[in-house]
This record gives sequence, C-alpha cells and structure tokens, in this order.
Amino acid sequence: MMLASLKSNIRSLRHDESGVTAVEFGLLAIPFFIMLMGAMDIGHQFYMRGVTQGALDDVSRRASVEEPVFIASGASLEERIENTLKTQIDIVAPKATYTISQKNFFDFNGIGNPERLVTDVDGDGQFDNADGDCWEDLNENGAYDLDSGRVGVGGANDVTFYSVRVQHPRLLPTPELIGFSDTIDFTVETAVRNQPYANQATPPVLCGDGT
Repeated sequence: MMLASLKSNIRSLRHDESGVTAVEFGLLAIPFFIMLMGAMDIGHQFYMRGVTQGALDDVSRRASVEEPVFIASGASLEERIENTLKTQIDIVAPKATYTISQKNFFDFNGIGNPERLVTDVDGDGQFDNADGDCWEDLNENGAYDLDSGRVGVGGANDVTFYSVRVQHPRLLPTPELIGFSDTIDFTVETAVRNQPYANQATPPVLCGDGT
C-alpha cells in the first residue's frame, strides 16, 4: 500500500507545473537586465554627447563676437570658455574629466593642413628650405609648420576650431557584465568663423634660405 502511494505521488509530481514560471523568470531575468542596463548605458552616452555638442556650439557662437561676455571665472577668454563648457557639461557628467583645445586658423582650409606654399621652386608640393621655397607664415612663428593653427580663439575673421574630449565613469556597472570599457570616452568638435569686427591680420610671406 505504501508502494502504491509512493508511485501515485511520483506520477503526481511529474505533472505538477507549479513554480515553473518562477524558474523560467530566473533563467530569463539575468540576460534581460543585462541588455536593459546596456541599452540605458548607451542611451546615457548619446545623451551626454548631445549635451556636450550643444554646449560647445552655443559657447563657440558666443565667443565669435567682439568682446564676448561669459559669467564663468578665468583670467583669459580661453579660460572662461573652458569653465563655461565644464559648468554646462557637469550637469549630466558631474564626474567627468575634460581635454579642451582651442586653435584658430586664417581660414577653414587651414584646419588640419600645413601652411600654404607661395613659391615651390622644384614643384614637388613640399617645402624645401634649401630651395628657397616661400610660404605664408599663418601662425607667425617664423618657421614652416605642418599645422598652421595658433593657440586660442584668434581675432576678427579668424576661424576657431574647438575640440572637447570627455571621459566619464559609466552610469551602470556594465563593464563587468558585458565587457564595456569602464569609462565613457568621446570627442566633439566644431569650427566657427569670428565675426568681422575688424580687419583680419594678413600673414607674412617668408622664404627659405636657399642653401
């Protein structure tokens, strides 16, 4: 009789589905929440990038006028621009570190390009000091440079190129779960021509020594 009762209980257990939902939820919950946190992390990163780009666009336009006014502290215009950017970005990235670059060029074509050759004696497209090649000394440092930019926002009609790199700890612990870097790292850029409130300085033309 006991054997018959035991067999009956076993048969009953085989068809008992109570608790199945909890087990299935446990199996699906972990990957679901990992995907959810990953999506939230990526969304937060895009949001930070959008806020940073918006702040940079706003600040760069304000800085393009003569004698721009910034409430932020700083001994120079460049410092006030940096501190204004940090104040705006800190709202969404309070633990961020920043690398901010401000360089000005004679025109948009100068961004990322060397100083322009005026005379190329041997026609090879490169500056040769020994040939006596001449160039526009756009940054006015007396030497031919592969980067024609000058530090700072420049003056009237100059083109200012801004670059802001932001590094910030991730919002959620996704690195340990799905292999992300533990830091959000991105760069936004913009270039703005300063308003023509004065005559733009004409760069001098210099030549190599021809030796």
